[in-house]
Amino acid sequence: MLMQALQRVFGSANERALKRIAPIVEQINELEPGLRALSDEALRQKTHEFRERLKHTVVQVLESAGDLGRLELGRVVRDLSLQKLVSEAEIPGVQQTTFQAQDFPEERVEELKAELKKAIGENLEELLPQAFAVVREAARRVLGERPFDVQLAGGIVLHQGKIAEMATGEGKTLVATLPVYLNALTGRGVHVVTVNDYLARRDRDWMGQIYELLGLTVGVIYHDMPQEERRRAYEADITYGTNSEFGFDYLRDNMALRAEDQVQRGFHYAIVDEVDSILIDEARTPLIISGPVERETNRYAELQPMVQRLVQSQTFLVNRLLAEAEKLLEEGQDYEAGIKMLQAKRGAPKNKRLLKLLQDSSNKRLVERVELDHIRDKTLWRLDEELYFSLDEKSNVVDLTEKGRMALSPKDPNFFVLPDLAELDSNPDVTPEQREKAEKEFQDKSEIMQNLFQLLRAYSLFEKDVNYVVTEGQVIIVDEFTGRLMPGRRYSDGLHQALEAKEGVKIEGETQTLATITIQNYFRMYEKLAGMTGTAETEAAEFHKIYKLDVVVIPTHRPCIRQDYPDVIFRTKREKYRAIIQEIEECHKRGQPVLVGTVSVEVSELLSRMLPKGIRHSVLNAKRHKEEAEIVARAGHHGSVTIATNMAGRGTDIKLGPGVVELGGLHIIGTERHEARRIDRQLRGRSGRQGDPGSSRFYLSLEDDLLRIFGSERIASIMDRIGMQEGEPIEHALVTRAIENAQRRVEQHNFDIRKHLLEYDDVMNKQREVIYAQRQRILLGDRLDQDVREMIRQWAEEAVERYAPGKSHPEEWDLKGLAREVRMRLGVPWDGSALEEISTQDDLLEAVFQRLLFYYQKKEELYGSDIMRYLEKMILLQTLDNLWKEHLLGMDHLKEGIGLRGYAQRDPLREYQKEGYELFVTLTERIRSEVLERLFRVQVATEPAQRSPRRPALALGRGRPTANNPDGSEDPRPVRRSAQKVGRNDPCPCGSGKKYKKCCGR
Repeated sequence: MLMQALQRVFGSANERALKRIAPIVEQINELEPGLRALSDEALRQKTHEFRERLKHTVVQVLESAGDLGRLELGRVVRDLSLQKLVSEAEIPGVQQTTFQAQDFPEERVEELKAELKKAIGENLEELLPQAFAVVREAARRVLGERPFDVQLAGGIVLHQGKIAEMATGEGKTLVATLPVYLNALTGRGVHVVTVNDYLARRDRDWMGQIYELLGLTVGVIYHDMPQEERRRAYEADITYGTNSEFGFDYLRDNMALRAEDQVQRGFHYAIVDEVDSILIDEARTPLIISGPVERETNRYAELQPMVQRLVQSQTFLVNRLLAEAEKLLEEGQDYEAGIKMLQAKRGAPKNKRLLKLLQDSSNKRLVERVELDHIRDKTLWRLDEELYFSLDEKSNVVDLTEKGRMALSPKDPNFFVLPDLAELDSNPDVTPEQREKAEKEFQDKSEIMQNLFQLLRAYSLFEKDVNYVVTEGQVIIVDEFTGRLMPGRRYSDGLHQALEAKEGVKIEGETQTLATITIQNYFRMYEKLAGMTGTAETEAAEFHKIYKLDVVVIPTHRPCIRQDYPDVIFRTKREKYRAIIQEIEECHKRGQPVLVGTVSVEVSELLSRMLPKGIRHSVLNAKRHKEEAEIVARAGHHGSVTIATNMAGRGTDIKLGPGVVELGGLHIIGTERHEARRIDRQLRGRSGRQGDPGSSRFYLSLEDDLLRIFGSERIASIMDRIGMQEGEPIEHALVTRAIENAQRRVEQHNFDIRKHLLEYDDVMNKQREVIYAQRQRILLGDRLDQDVREMIRQWAEEAVERYAPGKSHPEEWDLKGLAREVRMRLGVPWDGSALEEISTQDDLLEAVFQRLLFYYQKKEELYGSDIMRYLEKMILLQTLDNLWKEHLLGMDHLKEGIGLRGYAQRDPLREYQKEGYELFVTLTERIRSEVLERLFRVQVATEPAQRSPRRPALALGRGRPTANNPDGSEDPRPVRRSAQKVGRNDPCPCGSGKKYKKCCGR
């Protein structure tokens, strides 16, 4: 009550935000008459004026940093991607050597970057009214469209780094040009993110005319684009593309072996179109770049017939249980019948016979009561033991029972029992051969079990023409939110191969993760992020919690007059589809265009077959996406009937044909409620654009997945209260409210999944940031010698602590062991006799460090600093990439099994954080150790004089090198290869254990 009273006095947060924007809109309007009088050239000149003002600001801030020299200032300009604004000649400051530049603390450089960002931000705020007025005039000249005041307000919201919710047909694409132009003036690069390649190219060509008139460059990135074109697209002031292209380019840049192969410039400002689709719907699936595994072991083709037989046996069993349930109901033994129905529900929740029984709300409530009793008594597992496997649709989990295990392996009851490796470790009598045999058995059984479970999921939880389609011998995923095909994307953890085995198509090779990032963590890297959509308000809490983005609802230019009718609900899908066909026929008779929205390819094609032959119609789904533009263009014409999956819900603007307004505009029919309310709002939003008339209605049935899985007892009790008869529809506000509550539960459930994914990825994200920053430094060649020097010191510290612990007495030190470690691990010849006179650990550390440094410097004198820097770069990159790949695999395995810690009363997330950190510490130690071992042992093979290679030829052997030693060893000499040449399939001489062609021979 208090909040409502305060809102009446002060207005809502949204109203207050719009009030603050109103004076800026007035300023823009005041500038309009003056700009109309300018020629095109004078209008273009405004961009130059704005950039000069920004340049002046940047140079002023750089000049104020008198304590930094030109090298450091130049680095700041490069790091902030300000080269287009300030050329190298315009950077102030004193000229320095590279050595002098290393003396400045990193904190001072970061302070300067923060000052620059703040000054640029303040300057852009001052320029906003003029810049927006210039874009408005340019749009009027080249497109014949003048942004309205509400569109200017939307543009200001986007510039502020917020989400602008704007209704369909309000011109979001045009709105984006206002903040894009303003922020592109810095030359740092603005990214405009769309949901598909078609929209990225369309918007670049369409809105690009405005930018080009004003003298800015525009690029677009798309799938399978040549590398050089991709780099040029990123060099442009403004870059359009899809979220996956931007994300994969980031991952590919962090796998590049040369700085010139990288394409992205930085993450400064991004506007995400259809922001709820990209930052919420797609956030459940991380972006993954994978590569082939070295040893492939999958057994999907071999196991598929066994699983198919098991699924058939489960179907027969469930049908028998349901027959027994029907008999028990007739005999009045309701509770026993409820047990049988619950077993059937846990074994085959989509069984048609079961769904028919559950149409009776009393049966539905009975099953729920039995389920609650067994959950309370913790006896659900007893019911499952009669099945071959049990399913949980909510969490997408399949669990194989003892009966199922026996059916799959009748001759070997211990087939699913894994050997206890921990017990073997603690048994001193176990021989290495026994241990190796047990490890191989563990690995083989784990692989078979994983393959079996994925095949079970493929058969039980994934439907053809709903979750995926089979086209040209390939299994292609269908995006559940947009209904579009996603070629090139594959389910992870072997599920895609299981689907290929199920459908009898070619099973593609197994892969492992090479690089990965979630959508959330990719977009959180941007300094400023904004978004626009027609449906963000329902997810405002998640936007704020995950991305720190506020939602501002922008009023429409004209009021929406679309008529949204209450939902109509039927008992069965069959009745529902008949009613939909009847409504289509009635609309078609009077010439009113109809758009029928379906949730799957299967339903769209079923309705198409059910329509009478006299009604011409178009079907738009993942299988028939090629005619999309043409179908959408005529969907609003007189008498048009269009049946479409969710792909018609986004980025499409259906314009009404002649005479349609008088007929009531476009009528929308929804065949099912989606899990997320905003997907339903998007479908409705195709009608009633910019004040046009329109109408919408959703048809539902008790057999729909949403009502069946999440609707629960509430909807069943409403049906009883209203008195629902077979064939009779119900249209009631109570039902609509109950359905929306079910949707809220699903949205919360899905938010928990995304939050869970993010919490786990945050662990990986911190590690990824450290590794990628280190990799970028290596790639750019920044202070490599300093990094190697620090590695040498750390290696020395660890070795000294192992052989001469700080708390021990000098007499207890193992100096011979320390000298042996230096000889064996790094190949540095040393007997360590000079260490016997040392009495403190610090002095010992310094002696070891100086010994290693001396040897390394001698190697540099021998080969030259250029060759050593090249060797450092290549060995660091190769070692870091190989070990990071192994680390990702280890983290995947850790995540797979971490959920089981919950049974031991431990928090799986905490355990993952703790063990993930331990794995990361091990990774950094291994990188340091392996890099030094290879660097200290590397030899540059001499080549005949007539050949002039661009790079030195490497021989990363472990042969004993020689160096000038303080204790009388000989000087190093150029090494001439006396050993036989290493073949491509021979073990690599660097000691990695891999073939030469897969390691140093690449």
